[in-house]
Amino acid sequence: MLRFYSASNGVVNSEKAMLSCLESALAGQGAGIYDKELLIVIHTTVGHDFPALLAAARERCPQATAVGCTCAGIIGEEGANENMRALGIMVAEPERSGEFGIAFCDNIRGYNSYQKAREMAEALKAGTPGVNMVHILASGIDIAADRALEGVADVFGPAMPVFGGTSSDNMRAISTYQFVNCRILERGAIMIGYADPSLSVEMGVHHGSIPVGRPFTVTRSKANQVFELDGQPAWRLLMEKLSLPENSHPGPCIPVAGLAELLPEEYHEVYDNRYILRVIVKVDEEDSSFYMPVDCPEGAQLWLTQRDENLIFSGLERMMGRLARRIEGRKAAAVFHTDCAARGRAMFNKIVKDEIIEKMQSPLMKEGPLPWLGMYGFGEFTTLNGKNLFHNYTTSIYVLARKE
Repeated sequence: MLRFYSASNGVVNSEKAMLSCLESALAGQGAGIYDKELLIVIHTTVGHDFPALLAAARERCPQATAVGCTCAGIIGEEGANENMRALGIMVAEPERSGEFGIAFCDNIRGYNSYQKAREMAEALKAGTPGVNMVHILASGIDIAADRALEGVADVFGPAMPVFGGTSSDNMRAISTYQFVNCRILERGAIMIGYADPSLSVEMGVHHGSIPVGRPFTVTRSKANQVFELDGQPAWRLLMEKLSLPENSHPGPCIPVAGLAELLPEEYHEVYDNRYILRVIVKVDEEDSSFYMPVDCPEGAQLWLTQRDENLIFSGLERMMGRLARRIEGRKAAAVFHTDCAARGRAMFNKIVKDEIIEKMQSPLMKEGPLPWLGMYGFGEFTTLNGKNLFHNYTTSIYVLARKE
């Protein structure tokens, strides 16, 4: 049986930040816990010294497996921290060996996302036969996330719940990093398999954006690369509609350049929205094309969007209510959480953001503090209506619940 512990801080010295997180998370568990075969999941903003963080974790917990990624901010039990040096961790302590496993790859990109994900899933299944949920942390730049989910489904079956997110930077969309023990990857992906039959995962996902104006039609595309909208160079037309220079980098445009696709009708009620959102984090300047995080076939319609703060707050409350009802009769053991980077300081001031986080945490923490690890990333893997999907611009909550 897996037990979970979390902590976060804004300590500037990277070694001290990691040691302080471990000490806070594992307080009261006895000195011997540091020598166990733990899993340490790490989220860090981009200002930290990554080798120092990882070396400190290895020195303090020499038998632990440490994995993680960069983000634009962390969300812990203590709240959100978007400073350049912010750190959050979740520690999983297994009761016996085989209750978790990992697989990873380097150089995952749009064109090979299916194959890389399938290879990781095969390795994870072979090494950890009892996996009953899959946690993905992947590169936030140029991944075809729907193809990656297909790779997982072809190994574990479509009913395997998949959650997690793609890594981010400080909203520049230049480089994101992933960690496996003391190894640092720039375009990597990690799969964590949890193999505790007493646990199941319940997920909630919501965004608060609505489409505006008439849609664009994709008139030329290949896989997840969009070359033309309405017969014109795609990025040039999008920037023209937003009154921005054509040479604008996608990173700073993330808060205003979200695109929406119409969802099939069976998802509308459970999603509290008719549209799923897509973020653009990579542009090809030579041909003014851009890359979607999922395949985008010719003929697809895409809408520009704007956020609706009333929908953000009311929808979040409805989502958390549904989530809390699904957990009834079980005890939450831990919460993982992926929020879009644009829902951090890029959209909200600290007061509003703290209010949003309180609305997420209070329904799940009525009986006391709960291990919690979240990040502001570039995208979210979250099940919707029984299907694993990739989302953008959402709050996605993953509650690991156990029968009491």
